[in-house]
Amino acid sequence: MKKYIAIAFAALGVLSFSACNKFLDVKPQGNYTEDNFFVSDDQAVNAISSCYYVLPQEGLLGREFYWEQGCVNDFVWGRTRSFNSLATFTYTGDESCLRDVFKNIYQSGMNRCNWVVASLLKKQETTELTAIESRVLGEAYFLRAYYHFLIAYRYGTKDLGVPFVAYETVEGGYNNEIPEQQESVMKDYELIVADLAKAESLLPKFEEYGPDDRGRAHKAAAAAVMAKTYAYWAGWDSSKWPEVITCVNRLEQSYGRGLHTSYSELFSCDFDKFWTVEYCWSLPSYGGKWHNGDGSVEFPGVCLENNGWTSELPAGVGYNGWGQFKPALDLYKEMAKDNNVEGVKNERLAKSILEYGDEFQYMGIPFRFHSSSDLEAGFQIGKYMEAFAAEDCVGTTALDNEDWPCTRINWPLIRFADCMLLRAEAYLMAGDGASAARDINRIRERSHLTPISGNATWTDLYHERRCELALEPGNDHAYDCKRWAVFGNAEIKALALAELNTHPSVRHYADRSNPDSAYEEGPYLDYLTPAKVWNEKCLTFPYPSEQIAKSAGKLKNPPSWN
Repeated sequence: MKKYIAIAFAALGVLSFSACNKFLDVKPQGNYTEDNFFVSDDQAVNAISSCYYVLPQEGLLGREFYWEQGCVNDFVWGRTRSFNSLATFTYTGDESCLRDVFKNIYQSGMNRCNWVVASLLKKQETTELTAIESRVLGEAYFLRAYYHFLIAYRYGTKDLGVPFVAYETVEGGYNNEIPEQQESVMKDYELIVADLAKAESLLPKFEEYGPDDRGRAHKAAAAAVMAKTYAYWAGWDSSKWPEVITCVNRLEQSYGRGLHTSYSELFSCDFDKFWTVEYCWSLPSYGGKWHNGDGSVEFPGVCLENNGWTSELPAGVGYNGWGQFKPALDLYKEMAKDNNVEGVKNERLAKSILEYGDEFQYMGIPFRFHSSSDLEAGFQIGKYMEAFAAEDCVGTTALDNEDWPCTRINWPLIRFADCMLLRAEAYLMAGDGASAARDINRIRERSHLTPISGNATWTDLYHERRCELALEPGNDHAYDCKRWAVFGNAEIKALALAELNTHPSVRHYADRSNPDSAYEEGPYLDYLTPAKVWNEKCLTFPYPSEQIAKSAGKLKNPPSWN
């Protein structure tokens, strides 16, 4: 009996009405068996579309991934949630956000990519792939590597890697058994780099894509993710640091990546500013009308004031923000160190964080920021607010479905500034503070900040990564602090441990409805207990117990978690 394709390809039907990006639009293909799929370019494109599909969803980069940032002092919760264990290192792995993120990465992401890779390689044994199929194979290698990377650094150690098998290597075809864990996360990183190298060889350059395919994986995306993979691998094996420099040099010299002239424009909702020279890989979100399928990442609405100040606006004006993630005072103060003139915010701070009294345009109305709902923090993420500025934003730059508060933005997963800072870190590891300073200063000068003088220090690197990439999906600041606490030298280790062992602070306003109200600064009150004590085992998360149970003993936590 023929086996019908069941790789969660129900998503192919879902995509036809809720695709987040134009390049994910699919053509209905009917029902197919494993024996007669991949007989046309449309089928190959539909298959790879399902592999991208999970990335912007709520259960991954749309929202849940952000709860992991609670253990450092950039984010606080804007509303009471049950994930305080992520902020106090008391997590079990069964928190719904950890459980769902793992499931989505592993099952809905990596396994689908595995199936596409194996299927196209099998076809290639007897039939030359078309140009589209060859590109799709490159996309599948890239996405398999990216999902594998997200699992590897969050769950793997030098003593025990994460579960992975390349379906195409299994004689007779993969039988859907849970794969064995690699002996070390370093083996996982080796496999990830190998997939990225194959992807880079098969994929086009970004500039070779037409307008409807922008957002697909491309050569520079593969090189950028490879740079980050080597940087994380280098924590376990310092000989990998030179590879970071090689990858970033290739991005610059072979693929023309660089810094955009304007920091603020990187987060614009103007289509003409989506594809800057700084772009390496992103999730292009189109806002617009729900019935056109042009939504995408919901995080801009998740971090908007809960209910969007609707009660304070004219009738019929407002938007249903969720108010769930807010910047901590600690991050604000770190970014304010770059203010050149007292009372005048530097460009990065002014774009990234709204504080009481800040003026901005909202729903076509001049507005002054304050927060009157839910748990108090005194700040809101400002990077993604442009989409809410215009009077007609709902239905154009903000999705006209407030239960899925997506906006138009080129959601950055990795941009060249991130890669430059990884290269600066590699230079510091080699004792080349002068080269590290050149990279850091290029980034600082773009935002009109005072350059650092002389050789860069680890304190400079810590500050620049934290501030330049603040509140972005591609910047796992929590993991930066964790890896620096374990692998860093004394200087950066002390900075990381200061975050990992303290609770964040916020502002408490006397009258939260008044932008001019007086305030006091103090601890965020929602997760002060239990005491926050960093332990090196918390470099990684424990696996969800349901996954361990399903594996019948094949899936094991690192010894430190047992």
